[in-house]
Amino acid sequence: MSTRRLGIVMHGVTGRMGLNQHLIRSIKAIREQGGVRLSDGTRVMPDPILVGRGAERMQALAAQHGGLRWSTDLKAALADPKDEVFFDAATTQMRPALVLEAIAAGKHVYCEKPSATNLDEAVQIWRAAEAKGVRHGVVQDKLWLPGLLKLKMLIDSGYFGRILSVRGEFGYWVFEGDLQPAQRPSWNYRKEDGGGIILDMLCHWRYVIDNLFGAVKSVSCLGATHIPTRIDEQGQPYAATADDAAYATFELETGVVAHFNSSWTTRVRRDDLLTLHVDGTHGSAVAGLRGVKVQPRVATPKPVWNPDLPQPIDFMAGWQEVPDYAVFDNAFRAQWELFIRHVVEGTPFPWNLREGAKGVQLVEAGLRSWQERRWVDVGTLPA
Repeated sequence: MSTRRLGIVMHGVTGRMGLNQHLIRSIKAIREQGGVRLSDGTRVMPDPILVGRGAERMQALAAQHGGLRWSTDLKAALADPKDEVFFDAATTQMRPALVLEAIAAGKHVYCEKPSATNLDEAVQIWRAAEAKGVRHGVVQDKLWLPGLLKLKMLIDSGYFGRILSVRGEFGYWVFEGDLQPAQRPSWNYRKEDGGGIILDMLCHWRYVIDNLFGAVKSVSCLGATHIPTRIDEQGQPYAATADDAAYATFELETGVVAHFNSSWTTRVRRDDLLTLHVDGTHGSAVAGLRGVKVQPRVATPKPVWNPDLPQPIDFMAGWQEVPDYAVFDNAFRAQWELFIRHVVEGTPFPWNLREGAKGVQLVEAGLRSWQERRWVDVGTLPA
C-alpha cells in the first residue's frame, strides 16, 4: 500500500481551538492512525509545518507534538511548493488577507469560520479561490457532532413528520475575570478586535439550519452586552464593546421557525452546552453535542393546565435515548479527513468558502436587524 505526503501550512495553532481541535485531535490523530485512506487504498499522510510568532514557542510546540516542522516566516512557508495546503485558525480580522495571499501562491485553502468579518471580504476570497482553481473549505464542525448526526438520521427517516419548529440553546457563564479567570480571551468581547457572539455563533447556526432544516429566509435578532466591563489577561479592567448574548429568530424557506439563544452570560441548566429541541407533527427530539432523546406522538403525555395542583407528570421521564449507531470520530477530524480526500482525489466537499460567506451574510443580516429593530431578509449570494 502506497503513501502520499500532503504538506500543510498550519497558521494559528497556538490558540485554544487551533491547538486542541485542529492540531492535536485532527492532524496529529490522523498521522498516528497512518494517514487518510483514499478510495484506491492509497494513504495520505499530512505533513504539517506550524507557523506562528516566537521562535522558541513554535520550536517547543513542534517538538511537543512529534518533532513537526515549524517556522515564524509565513511568506516563506507559502512560497514553498512542497506544501500544497494553507490552513488558518488565527484571528478573523487577518483571515481574508492571509487566505488571499495563500490563494495567490496556488495553495488549497481551509480555514476556520467566520471566513471574514464582513460579507464583501468573504465573497472576495471565495471568488479568488474559484478564479485560481484551488480547492477550498471552511470549518463547519458541528455537522459531525454525534448529536447532530443522530438528529439528521431522524430527519432522513421521516421520524418527525412535518417539522414545525427548532429551539436552540447555546452558551454558558464566562467569568468576568475578577473572582475567577475568564475561559475565553478578552478580544472576544471587543468589537474592534473582531469579537462578539453574533459574529461568532450566527455563522454556526447558518450551516446547522441550512443543512438540517432548510435555507434561512429572514432573521430577527436582538443582541446585548450584558456585562459592560471585564478583566483582561493582564488583570486590567476593560470595556466590553461587543455583544455577549444574542436572541435570534429565523424564518426558513421550508416554513420552519427556528429560534436560537446564544449567550456567554447564562448558567447552564440543560443537558449540554448546546441543545436543539425539534418539534414535528409525529414526534419531537432534543439533541445535545453527543446524545439525542426522542418522544414520538404515540408516547406524548396529555397534560392538563392546573396551577392550583402539583404537576403529576414527570415530563423528563417520558423521553427515550437514541442509541449510538456508529463509532463517532472527533467532529473536526472528520471534516479534516473529508477535506484531505477532496484535495487529493477531488471527492465532493460542499462546505466551501461560498458556504462560509453565507454564514457571514447571516451575521450581517442579524446585526442589521438588531440595529434597525426589524426583520431582515437574508437574500441570496451574488453569483
